[in-house]
Amino acid sequence: MRLVGRAGLAAAVGLACAAAIVYAATRDGKDAGGAAQRSTTSWSALEPSVLERTEVGAARVGDRMYVVGGFISSGGTTGRMARYDISDDAWKEVRSLPIAVNHPGVTALKGQVYVYGGNLPQAMGRERKSDRLYRYDPRRDRWTRLADAPTERAAMGLVGIGDRLYAAGGYTETNFEVRALEIYDVERDRWRRGPKMPTGRNHVGAAVLDGEMVVTGGRPGDVNGGQTTVESYDPQRRRWASLPSFATARSGHAAVASGGKLVVFGGEELGGGTTIEQVELYRPGSGWSALPDMITPRHGLGGVARKGRIYAVEGGPQPGLAYSRSLEFLDLP
Repeated sequence: MRLVGRAGLAAAVGLACAAAIVYAATRDGKDAGGAAQRSTTSWSALEPSVLERTEVGAARVGDRMYVVGGFISSGGTTGRMARYDISDDAWKEVRSLPIAVNHPGVTALKGQVYVYGGNLPQAMGRERKSDRLYRYDPRRDRWTRLADAPTERAAMGLVGIGDRLYAAGGYTETNFEVRALEIYDVERDRWRRGPKMPTGRNHVGAAVLDGEMVVTGGRPGDVNGGQTTVESYDPQRRRWASLPSFATARSGHAAVASGGKLVVFGGEELGGGTTIEQVELYRPGSGWSALPDMITPRHGLGGVARKGRIYAVEGGPQPGLAYSRSLEFLDLP
């Protein structure tokens, strides 16, 4: 056995105490959430969600996070939505989406939450996809159905830029390598098609980085495994471009952007694999680097960012149908 000197023991005790203080701060309802102590060296836990789910979508409006849809542990597909108040570290269930879907595309734009597509509940062994687009007004706690999209699909990327939504990738009932980019004009309530994404894939991540849509990773068709592919769409030039690939192939993951940086986290390795704990950060011009591993690796999770802090919410801790209520955060360096 290796002996530890008195100075080394004191240092170890000090580190343990510091870690305990950080964890306690994140569990204190008054100081948690947005006011929790910064930690760029490890993830920390916050108040768990009121719902236990996987294959959800999430978006942030101001100081609140909205998590909607998915498979729920009590059984089946749901349209229920939970709201998390970041500053108060408190959850509340709000008005459900009018339909039940899993694997939806979810984003926020100008103070509203948008939900597009997803898998509808199975009927006679058939899992149909949705082409519906809904908008949620947080102030009125009300959903509005908007113009249906051209494509019924699930597990796509959805982001908001300017006054438009951009949907790319995913899968339909017959195509697991969808390349279609569809653009929704919020003011006109109208969809149009854009240039196809170079690499068709489903279970992707998506975020807005420097005014462009970035689509990350995903599953290469109706097969096990993931991809390291990263592609961006410039709305001004109406053109796709390839970005540097990340290190860990992943699908069913989250992608968020904050402060000009892109982060991917979570996902799963199918076919006897596991969920992915590695977290990676991309800085334009500098490439990819590793961040601290997740406490609770999950797939089908929601991800949002606020003021340099990223949040991982709900999702499955094992491949396939597994569920959690976990909410954890990491501060970006």
